[in-house]
Amino acid sequence: MCKRALHYPQVETPPPQPFLKSLKNTLNEILFADDPFRKIRNESKTSKKIELVLRHVFPILEWARGYNLDYLKSDVISGITIASLAIPQGISYAQLANLPPILGLYSSFVPPMVYAIMGSSKDLAVGTVAVASLLTAAMLGKEVSAVENPKLYLHLAFTATFFAGLMQTCLGLLRLGFLVEILSHAAIIGFMAGAATVVCLQQLKGLLGLSHFTHSTDVVSVLRSIFSQSHMWRWESGILGCCFLFFLLTTKYISKKRPKLFWISAMAPLVSVIFGSLFVYFLHAQFHGIQIIGELKKGINPPSITHLVFTSPYVTLALKTGIITGVLALAEGIAVGRSFAMYKNYNIDGNKEMIAFGMMNIFGSFSSCYLTTGPFSRSAVNYNAGCKTAVSNVVMAVAVAVTLLFLTPLFFYTPLVVLSSIIIAAMLGLVDYEAAMHLWKLDKFDFFVCLSAFLGVVFGTIEIGLILSVGISVLRLLLFVGRPEIYVMGKIQNTEIFRNIDQYPQATTLSGLIILHIDGPIYFANSSYLRDRIGRWIDEEEEKLRKSEENSLQYIILDLSAVGNIDTSGISMLEEVNKILGRRDLKLVIANPGAELMKKLSKSKFIETIGKDWIHLTVAEAVSACDHMLQTAKPDSPEKISGVPEFNNV
Repeated sequence: MCKRALHYPQVETPPPQPFLKSLKNTLNEILFADDPFRKIRNESKTSKKIELVLRHVFPILEWARGYNLDYLKSDVISGITIASLAIPQGISYAQLANLPPILGLYSSFVPPMVYAIMGSSKDLAVGTVAVASLLTAAMLGKEVSAVENPKLYLHLAFTATFFAGLMQTCLGLLRLGFLVEILSHAAIIGFMAGAATVVCLQQLKGLLGLSHFTHSTDVVSVLRSIFSQSHMWRWESGILGCCFLFFLLTTKYISKKRPKLFWISAMAPLVSVIFGSLFVYFLHAQFHGIQIIGELKKGINPPSITHLVFTSPYVTLALKTGIITGVLALAEGIAVGRSFAMYKNYNIDGNKEMIAFGMMNIFGSFSSCYLTTGPFSRSAVNYNAGCKTAVSNVVMAVAVAVTLLFLTPLFFYTPLVVLSSIIIAAMLGLVDYEAAMHLWKLDKFDFFVCLSAFLGVVFGTIEIGLILSVGISVLRLLLFVGRPEIYVMGKIQNTEIFRNIDQYPQATTLSGLIILHIDGPIYFANSSYLRDRIGRWIDEEEEKLRKSEENSLQYIILDLSAVGNIDTSGISMLEEVNKILGRRDLKLVIANPGAELMKKLSKSKFIETIGKDWIHLTVAEAVSACDHMLQTAKPDSPEKISGVPEFNNV
C-alpha cells in the first residue's frame, strides 16, 4: 500500500449533517437556487419586510417609484403602436381558435392589465398567439363542434383557460418552473415551425373563400380538402388576399432592413383592416364572394365565471386542453421575456412570470378571455417602439377598451381574407430555417429533434408533434444521464496538467497506469454502462501492452472531478470494479472526488476498502504516487495475470 511517501494532503470527508438539515439544503438548492428572499430575510424591521414582500409579489411597486414623465411618453407611444397590431391580430387569432372574433379584443384588455401589475418584464406585450389558438381549436373541436354547439365550445374555451392559468400559477408558487424547460430549444424550433406551417395551410380556407373545410390539421388532409373543392375557389378572394399578403410581407421586409422603421410593419395589419373594410363597403364585395366578419358586440368584457364547465365528461377535455396549451404558452412567454431582458441587461424571475401568466389567465377566464401569453411579434414591436415599463400594456389595454366601447361597428365590413393574410404574414416569421441550419452545423442530433417535431406536427397532429418534441427531448436527457462520456487522459508535456488524449493528441499516457475521466454523475441509469466501459478501456490497454511487450498495467486512476453525485447503484458499481481489479492484481486509485462523493463513499465503507492512501486531491498527485510505487516496487509481469478472464467477462 502507498504510504504517502510524497506527503500529499489527504482528501477530507465533510462533517456529517443531520438528515433534516441536509434535506432542507437540497430542497433550497432545487427550488430556490436564486435565493429570492435574501433581502427579506436580512431585514430586521417588520414593516420593511412587509414592504419587500409586496414589492416581490407585485413588481409594479418596485419600478413605479422611479417612474417619470419621459417613461410615460415612451410607454404611451409603445402602447398605441402595439394596440394597432393587437386589434387585428386578436380578431384573427380568435377566428383561428373557432371563437367569436370579439374574444380576441377581450383578451387584449383584461390580461395585459393584470400582467402590468404582476409581471417582471418591461418589454413583454401580452396577447393571444396563433399556435395556442390553433391547438385550442384542434383539441376542443375533436369532441365539441364550434358550429353545432357554439355555446358549449365557448364555455369550454373559458374553462381551459382557467385550468391553464391554475396550472401556471401552481408551477410558479411551487417553484417548479424547470418542468417547463423539458422542451429543448431544438424541439421548440421544430414545433413552432410545424405549427406555423399548419396555421398557414389552414388560412388557405380564407384566402380561397371556402365555406367548408377539414377539421384535421395535417398537411395531407388540408391539401385534400383544398383541391377537392377547387370548383368552389373564389378568384376575387384569392386576388384580394394575395395583394394584402404581399403588402404585409413587404412592410415586414422594410422594417427588418431598417429597424428604425419598425412602425411600418406594426401598423400594416391595422392599415390592411381599414383598407379592406373600405374596399368591401364601397364595392359591396360581400355580395361577390368576399366573406366578412359581420357584427361585433359593443362593450367591454362581460363576466364569464358562471360559464366555466366543471361537469363530466367535458371537464377532462378542458383540463387536458388547458394544461397542454398552458405549458406551450408558458414556454413561449418566458423565452420571449428573457430574450428582451438580455438585450436591456436586466433579469426576470421565471417563477414570478409563471404566477403573472397564471393570474392573468385565471382573471381572463372570469372575463370572457381565452388563453394569452407574451407573443414574440407583439413584444418585438413593443421593444422597438422604445417601451420603458409594463405601462405600455396598460396603454394598449385602454386603446382596446376604447375600441370595444365605441369602434367595433367599424369592423363589420372587415373581410376574412385580410385576417387570413395577417395570420400568414405573422406565421411565416416563426419558420426559422436559419436556426434549423445552425442546428445542422452545430449538433446533428438536435437537428433530428427539430426535424422530428416539425414532421410530427405537419404530417400528424399538433398533439403528436408536441408528444414527439417532449419525448425526444426526454430521450436526449436520458442519453446524457445514461451515457456520460468517459475518456483516457494523458499528460501535457512540461506541465502537471492531464487532459483528454483525443482532444490533445500531444498528451502522453504513462506506462503501467491508465487514467480514466468520468464526465457526469454516477446513477443507477449509467452504472452498468460505466462498469462495462471501464472494463473495455482496461482490456484494450492490456492488449496493447501485451502486443508492445511493455510493462503490464498496474494502476487504474479514476478522475471523479466531474462526478457531482453518486447513488447506491453507483457505489455498488465502484465496489464491483474494485473487486474485479483486485482479482486481476490491478489497483484502483481515486482522484479529485467532491464533497458529496466523499461523504457517501465514507458512509458505504468504500474508502476503508480501498484505503485512504489511494484517494488523492488531483490527478497529478495520484499519478505521482503511482509512479513512485512503480519505481520502488518491481512491477508484476504479464504472466502474473495470465489465465484471468477479460474484465467484461468476469
